[in-house]
Amino acid sequence: MKENKKINPHPYIERYELERIFPEEFIPKMSMYTFSKGDVLFAPGETLHDMYLLVEGKIKIFTLTPEGKSLINRFKRPLGVIGDVEYVKGNSVINSVEAVSDGVMLAASFEDLKDLERNHPPFIRFLLETVAHKFYSESQASSLHMLYPVEVRLASYFLSISSDGEGTLFHQEMRTANLTELAEWVGTSYRHLNRVLKKMGSDGIIERAKGSIKIKDLEKLRELANGNIYE
Repeated sequence: MKENKKINPHPYIERYELERIFPEEFIPKMSMYTFSKGDVLFAPGETLHDMYLLVEGKIKIFTLTPEGKSLINRFKRPLGVIGDVEYVKGNSVINSVEAVSDGVMLAASFEDLKDLERNHPPFIRFLLETVAHKFYSESQASSLHMLYPVEVRLASYFLSISSDGEGTLFHQEMRTANLTELAEWVGTSYRHLNRVLKKMGSDGIIERAKGSIKIKDLEKLRELANGNIYE
């Protein structure tokens, strides 16, 4: 992720009505960052000095278990926030953050935010809502892993991934070069994942060809996900 001083923050401020959170005189203190699909944006143990607002693109948050397996916590679309818990508690980054698509972030330093916090109540309200939503989302993701079968978790994963940055629910093709990693994401074995993918193929939901998975029937995928999504 790199700072990009050529990007004007005001279109994003207007799009997401951020003037209700950050007063006009605060905007010049904020920085713009860009990132590319596949970038590891933050890693466990990293110390943050800024809070980041995702204003374009999509990112995924995940945890590595002691066995080295990946566990999805959630995906974030705009207006996702990174660094809110770190700002409040003063701790280092807990989870890994990776870019699902190219994107843009708006950042403000913790130091500047502390000054804002003292005399601008709307920012406090925004922070409370953001932290509350984060813990609710994590609880939902944990429940999804514990209470629902692999078919539902996989369908929910497909609905959650998006690489075009245009706000669509999914992208049509996903490489399958490493199905073992995908199995870890949804909490199952490689063998069982293959069985589920085969069943989804026979039901006309997906098509596997040339090292990719293509979503053929979005409505059936939504039905299978049963209203669950990793967000």
